[in-house]
Parts: sequence; structure tokens; C-alpha cells
Amino acid sequence: MTRTRFSAVAWDIDGTLVDSEPLHHRALVAASLEFGTDLRDLPDMAFRGIHMGNVWLMLRDRLPPTLQEADWIAAINRHYVAGRHSLVAIPGAVDIVRDLHLLGIPQVCVSNSCRAIVDANLEALGVSSCIDFSISLDDVSEGKPSPVPYRMAAERLDLVPETVVAVEDSSTGVRSAHAAGLYAVFLSTGENAGHAENAPLARVIDNLFLLRELLGTEHALSPQA
Repeated sequence: MTRTRFSAVAWDIDGTLVDSEPLHHRALVAASLEFGTDLRDLPDMAFRGIHMGNVWLMLRDRLPPTLQEADWIAAINRHYVAGRHSLVAIPGAVDIVRDLHLLGIPQVCVSNSCRAIVDANLEALGVSSCIDFSISLDDVSEGKPSPVPYRMAAERLDLVPETVVAVEDSSTGVRSAHAAGLYAVFLSTGENAGHAENAPLARVIDNLFLLRELLGTEHALSPQA
């Protein structure tokens, strides 16, 4: 096995491990309809990588003036959790997480979603037992692109940030990881090509199995079909 300077992986979840954007969008639309606002004109990927506090700021002029942010977000989360069994993993995500777990490589998740969404995603993927811990938006004072979430991850891992690989699918997440000192990897899926622009990238990959080469594990386990 090739030796590398990397000791752990910090995963984003939405769009990186799980194709959650369709369910996020359905939940947002369904919850907003409960309060009398039709958002079906919005594109499915309108808020990729943006935490819900900022989504609220972007949409509140379209929502009822008496609606409280907490009530709106709670309704969205309720619809999302109820639909979690429809979630589909990003190709290779479950295999690579399980492979790295078998190799003893610490893995954590760092998300801009709330705790309920993070737990629903990991449950749907069936990889909770492979993840040392997860950091949600509820756990930090500031979400991505602030460095706070990834800085917290490195501190909890008790590792120098430069030895942790952060895998992201949005420029918001890449900026957060880079600012915290982690090695930022951007997963290009075709749908997020524009998100790599102006982001401080260390590496771009289009296949999660390429992480094996980066971590020096490509000879330990072979990519699965």
C-alpha cells in the first residue's frame, strides 16, 4: 500500500454521498404549499450547498409575512425525513465508505443540513456504523462556507487539518474545507460543473473510487462494479 500524508476523510453528505437534491426540493415545495406558497417554478438545483437559514432569506419575500422561519424549516424537515427511503446513493459512495471503514481509515460527515436530515441520510445509506461522528448545522455557530464546521471536524479527530481529505460537491463546501486547512476534493457529477468555478480546489474527481489512489488504498481493495 502506498503511504500518503492523509489520515482521515471528512465527507459532505448531500450531493456527495447521497443524491438528495430531488427530495430536498420536493420537501421544500410541499412544506411551502402547506403555508399557501407555490414554489414549483424553482429549478431543482436552486439551493445546492446552501444551508436553510440562507434559503429562508432568499425566499421569505415569497412566503407569508406571518410565517416563522422555524415553523417553515420544521415542515420541510418533516417532509424530507418522511421521504428518506426514496433517497439514492451517489454511485460508489456506499462501497467506498465501507471499504475505507474496513481499512480502519477514520471517516466523518460534515453537513450544512440539520441533525434530523443528517441522520435520515446516513440511515438511508446504511453507513452510520462506518462514520465516527457527524457534524450538522445544529452543532456549529456558523455553517459552510465558514471554516467552523470543518475546523471542528479536524479538532474532534485530533488531527492536523492538512491530513484530512474533505470531499465536497459545491463551492460552498470547498471554500469551508479550504479555509479550515483541509485538502479539498471536488466531486464533479456533471450537474454541478459551475460550482467548481472560483473555488480553491486541491483536486477534482469524477469518480469516488479515485479517492483510493489519493489515500493509498487502491491496491488494498479493488473497485466494485
